[in-house]
Amino acid sequence: MKWRVKHTGRQPWHAHLQWLKPGLGLKRWLLLLTFGIALLSLGGAAALRAFYPLPPYFHYVTLQFLPRFVRVTLFLILGVGSIVLALWALNRTILEPFVAGAFDDVPGTLYNYRRRGRGAKIVVIGGGHGQSTILRGLKQYTSNLTAIVTVADDGGSSGRLRRGLGILPPGDFRNCIAALADDEALITRLYQYRFAGGEDLRGHSFGNLFISAMAGITGSFESALKESSRVLAVQGQVLPSTLEAVTLCADVQENGDTLVRVRGESGIPEAHGRILRVMLEPAMPRAYPEAIRAILEADLVVIGPGSLYTSILPNLLVPEIAEALQATRAPRVYVCNIATQPGETDGYTAREHLQALEKHLGTDLVSTVIVNARVPQAKPDEIIEWVQSDLESRKGLRVIAVDLVDETLSGHHESGKIARILMQLIRD
Repeated sequence: MKWRVKHTGRQPWHAHLQWLKPGLGLKRWLLLLTFGIALLSLGGAAALRAFYPLPPYFHYVTLQFLPRFVRVTLFLILGVGSIVLALWALNRTILEPFVAGAFDDVPGTLYNYRRRGRGAKIVVIGGGHGQSTILRGLKQYTSNLTAIVTVADDGGSSGRLRRGLGILPPGDFRNCIAALADDEALITRLYQYRFAGGEDLRGHSFGNLFISAMAGITGSFESALKESSRVLAVQGQVLPSTLEAVTLCADVQENGDTLVRVRGESGIPEAHGRILRVMLEPAMPRAYPEAIRAILEADLVVIGPGSLYTSILPNLLVPEIAEALQATRAPRVYVCNIATQPGETDGYTAREHLQALEKHLGTDLVSTVIVNARVPQAKPDEIIEWVQSDLESRKGLRVIAVDLVDETLSGHHESGKIARILMQLIRD
């Protein structure tokens, strides 16, 4: 059998000192193993002494003809070397089929895994691409992540599956699972693959179909999420805000004074009016218990970024979710969008985003707001309406204005920038 390892060259001697890093959870067990072998050796020596005097040939087996110092040193070197070689080879033999090619930096990988496992408990509430962007940045610091996702989506592939199979819309859940995957490589790309041809498959993503099929196999949507997360080795958990099939409705002001009620999340941005209020039908859905538990146990709760009326508020309008936010002792942070959303928040400033949240849920919903402080130079043929930062700190509310712009994806947050700010809030 050939080792499938990509060698990057001989590592310097000091690279092996990584095995001595605190927090690996390794040295204590090596010491215990050494202690056990020493006790076993002493027991074997005592048994041999019981048959003393030993036959003459044991004089050569035990190297009695050598000076005592030489014998002790030789036995220690051979013993320790044999233990280390055996443990390394045994672990490599057992783990190699599962992590082939990952042996170049075993201590570094182990250290990062342990560090993230002891990381802060962070809950991210929302839906859409904004939520997955934040999760992708935060997973570098902690694996104790919980994404609470809206179930009000009724458009596109998710809407078709919701209507056809009677399941909760899987699209936003798929994005979060992909963002939290341990390795966003081929399997994650497959999960996000969207079919372009075929009358029945066109527009569906593989991940949506996978979650739907898993729901049929396991018998429940929540079990499907857990099994799907396990397949992709997700760092954290993805939870629905409620298991009830809710419909998002909105009161929209059209043509000046005309007020209409729009039913369905996908139809709200297409109403082309000013959204006054959104609500759920039924109005009092029960929250998913694990989502409540995650909020109450969190070290930090993050709301947004994402579509204000169609991704963020549908979660917060679940009464028990709002109550848990009021009860948690964790800081509650709202990450404001950096660009407006056509048909939903046209012309909104940062203040108006916050006012919309407060109008629906009260003025003490969040303790910190993070807004973008830099408007980059527009690129050719780029049409983006940037959210103006017009918020200032006040009693009970801290405003952090920093550069959040992703230089490679216009109008979006850069995951690394926002993750560093959020982690700093936990350390403060």
